[in-house]
Order: sequence, then structure tokens, then C-alpha cells
Amino acid sequence: MAESPEEVAVLVQRVVKDIRNAFARNPHIDEIGLIPCPEARYNRSPIVLVENKLGVESWCVKFLLPYVHNKLLLYRQRKQWLNKDELVDITCTLLLLNPDFTTAWNVRKELILSGTLNPLKDLHLGKLALTKFPKSPETWIHRRWVLQHLIQENSLPTLVNKGNLGAAPVERIHRLVQEEMDVCSEAAGRYPSNYNAWSHRIWVLQHVGKLTVKILLDELTSTKYWVSMHVSDHSGFHYRQFLLKSLISRTVNDDNTLVRNQMVNEKNPSLQKEEEGEGAEAACAEEQSVDVPHYLEEELDLCTDLIDAYPGHETLWCHRRRVFYLQHHLGNRLPLLSAVVSSVDSSDEAFHNSHPCPATRHTAQAMDVDGLSESICKQGYTQEKKRLKRAPLQDSFGPETEYRFIDKVLSTCRDADQARFATAYRKWLVTFLGQ
Repeated sequence: MAESPEEVAVLVQRVVKDIRNAFARNPHIDEIGLIPCPEARYNRSPIVLVENKLGVESWCVKFLLPYVHNKLLLYRQRKQWLNKDELVDITCTLLLLNPDFTTAWNVRKELILSGTLNPLKDLHLGKLALTKFPKSPETWIHRRWVLQHLIQENSLPTLVNKGNLGAAPVERIHRLVQEEMDVCSEAAGRYPSNYNAWSHRIWVLQHVGKLTVKILLDELTSTKYWVSMHVSDHSGFHYRQFLLKSLISRTVNDDNTLVRNQMVNEKNPSLQKEEEGEGAEAACAEEQSVDVPHYLEEELDLCTDLIDAYPGHETLWCHRRRVFYLQHHLGNRLPLLSAVVSSVDSSDEAFHNSHPCPATRHTAQAMDVDGLSESICKQGYTQEKKRLKRAPLQDSFGPETEYRFIDKVLSTCRDADQARFATAYRKWLVTFLGQ
């Protein structure tokens, strides 16, 4: 085993070279790990590559990590010169063993900005580091920086599936978001309550996915099974709360946009005719596609099933409390909006009969409305702004349903924690509804 500084230097240089060669032989490595091995038993490289898994024998880490760490610090202090290839190799080795070393990530940022390093490689390196250190905050921070750099440089088409550059921009973004969602899901599964992974997932939706309705609905569907298998992971349920809240906010924003567009069209009839064929059908289709109360009701049903199946988990009761809050907040707006609709439908009926929306012509029955604020409704209302509902929202849920559910749990449960959480939820309902 190497002991002198010269022997350590030779050993480390060989290991760094072996890591570089491993990535060259198999660019699809998807996991790294340490192989328990107290000492070198054979005269061979401590780097083991099996299929898509890269392993490092543990005996060499005590030599490898301090050496590359000190060498990088000497470079930053301008006491030792390293060329660009050496910097790439040393920082890669260092970050695979210690991804929370901020200086190494900053060096790679400089290499990306200088055009020496492909940002795609850093995304892949970060993904590998997260398989061993799934909660590494510096890795998530650097990953967001790389994504921002790619967005600013308009490099998204090359980021997703280089062999399919002919795909539509929206499709490319959806694929990019899906790749990040996969990284987050894997990291969340490796470390319980991985706040850093779920926060990154929210950031991606906000800055890359732009909180589009399609992505939000896809995420609600894809994370349903995950939270069902991790009923004590509050971070996963908090993410679903974010999705539901974003759907509600997006509904309001879409309605506001429709109101502004209608006011502009009333002032410019010619502009309305020009844009009618291009945007009216798409806007109407998007408007009628989201039934937010339905998704809130489904979420309460999920809570009910999980609480019954897994008694004594406080996370489920906290999530139910938040979902009911969103339902109550949304439901309180509907009576006012329905009154406004009934007052203006008579004056708008002739206009809508002569200018029906292509996507909503078959749904002309009077239905409830969701998403418009009272002040916006006072500005004017058209059939295109109606948020179509098949039944009154208040009939679907309410405090009475929650009280019945609590009574059922208290009368049937044998778990002391379950009874305590149900009692606490009842007290919260009384306090919240009494405000």
C-alpha cells in the first residue's frame, strides 16, 4: 500500500485516469457507490465498472480525497497550475466523493462559461453524485445554475435527446421537465423527507415548466403512487399541495387573461376577427379542460384511503387539513360568481348564440363557474370565461362530510395516535370554520 507522498501521487493519478476511462468506455453510467474493502488485496485498479454501475473500493478514498482536495485548493490559491483537462478530471473525482465541496462546483461553472465543459456533462455528474448523496444541497444548487445557463443560452433543444431535434419546443421542454422529475424522484426515494429534492422539483416546474396545466396534471398523476408508498414523507405531500394550489392560481390567471383579451377585442373588432381562428379554439379548449374541484375531491379521497390503510401517520392528517382548506377557499367564491353569471347571462345570450366558441358549442347549459374574482366579474362576463362544472361544488364536500369521516375514524380505530390525530383535526375544523 502506498505511504510516501510520491507513491500517493502515483496512485491518485492512476485512479483519476481510471475514472476518466470508465466514463469514456460507458457514458451511460447511472449510479456510483463505495465498495467496502479495508485494504488493497489485489494489484488492480480500485475502480470497478459493472454494466452501468461505477464502484470505488473504500481503501483508496483516504488517499484519493485529500490529494485531489488539496490540489484544487492550491490551484485556487494560484500556487499550482492545472490545465483544463486536469481541472475537469480532478473536480469530477472530487465531487463524486464529496459533492458538497462548493469550490469544485464553482471551478466547473467557470469551465462551462469559458466553453471548455459541456453543461450536459455537469447535469450527468450531478445525477451520479445524487445516487450516493441524494440530499447534497450544493449539487442541487449547481444543477439549477446549469439549467438556468441552458435556458439563457437557448440550449434547451440540445439538452433533450440530441437525436430528436425536430421535436416541437413544447415537447422538448416537457421531456426536459420529465428528466428532472426522474432525478428528483430517485433522490427522494433514496433519502426520506428529502426537502432539497422536492424544492428542486418545484423550482423546475416554476422556471422550466412555467407551471403549465398539462405539466401540473401530469405531476399530480405521477406522484400519486409515490406518496402512497411513502405515507410519512411530508415533503412529498407538500409537493402535491403546491400542485393543487398552482392549479387554482393558474385557473384565476387564465380567467384574467381571457377578461383582458375580451376587453381588447371589444375595442378592436378587426383584431378580434384576425385572431379568432388562431387563438379562440385553443383558449376555449384550455379553459374547459381543468376541473379543479374534481382534483381536490380526488385528493381528499386519496387521503381517506391512506388514513384507513395506514393509521397513525400524522402526515396524512396534515395533508387532509391543507386540502380541505383549499376546497373551502375555492368553494366560498362560487356562490358570488354564480350570482354574477345569472345577472349577465341574459344580456350576453344573443351575442354568444351568434358567436359560439368552437370548443364549447356542445356545452351551452348553465353551469357553475370557478376561478374568477368578484372584481373581475364586475368588468364583464362572457361564456368563454365560464369554468364548466357538472354539479354544484358544495354538494361534493363540506364540513359535514369531514365530521362524519372523523366520527367514523374515532368509532372504528384502535390506534391511539390515530384517535389523537382525528381529535386534533376536529378541533382544527371547529376553529377554522368559526373564523
